[in-house]
Formats: sequence, structure tokens, C-alpha cells
Amino acid sequence: MIQWKEETVIEANIEKVWSLFFDENIKKIMPKVEEHTIIEKTEVEVGAKHQQKYREGKRVETYIVETLAFESQPDKKHKQISFELGKAFKISLGFTLLKIDEKHTRFIYEGQNEGVNFVGRAMLKLGSEKSNNMVVKEFMQKVEQEAFKV
Repeated sequence: MIQWKEETVIEANIEKVWSLFFDENIKKIMPKVEEHTIIEKTEVEVGAKHQQKYREGKRVETYIVETLAFESQPDKKHKQISFELGKAFKISLGFTLLKIDEKHTRFIYEGQNEGVNFVGRAMLKLGSEKSNNMVVKEFMQKVEQEAFKV
């Protein structure tokens, strides 16, 4: 299993950053997501489910993303999601935003990637921690870049 927890301060209002995690903007921070369609409940409810299509090279993976936690307070925003990828990995992601002031937001990104079968576990052991850390940092940078555009 791979786990991470990283944080940074984004020079943007918490509401601007939070808007990036809603359906209409998800492709801005996750450009490899080709489709993101609500199939159960609404996007602001625990238990909401989305069908997502994700492109990796020439291959497109389709999976269901479930919202496990959703909180939207003036000073704190939090969303936790989970999905199974390729019948090999169970991925849980958490996005937490904390208001520092009107122009600064602390962004905490945490998650884990767990192999659900022999192939998944083997692939995680063979993968490099450096590569995973790079993916995490790239995502955080993308969120920060897009927050300036909103």
C-alpha cells in the first residue's frame, strides 16, 4: 500500500479553490479525466456516485467514484472519495481546504493506493515511491495553477 499526505498554501480564496473540486471544473485539475457523470445522489452528498472515464495513453479506464465524506463550512472544506481502478487498485483520496485568510488557503491532499489482488499488490511493490510523490506534487501544482485562473 502507498500512502501520502502533502500540504501547501495557495494564494487564493477558499471558495475559489473549492470550486475546482466540483463536477463542472474537475477536468481542469484532472485533465486525464475524459468523462465525469453523476449517477447517484448529488455531487454535494455523502454517497454520491460518479462514473468516470480516465485516459492513460491509448487506454481508457471506466470506474465508479464514490463520495465518502463531504463538508463545506466557511473556514473548512473537505471531500473524500474512493474508487477501484482496473480491478487491481483501491484508491482513496482526501482533499481538505482550510481558510487562512481571504487570500490564502491551506490545501491538504492525502490518500492511499492499495492493491486489491496479487497483480495490484505486485505492481505497487514494483512502482517507485519517487514516481508516486511526483504525481502527488504535480496534482497539487495543477490545483494551485487553476486556482489563479478561476
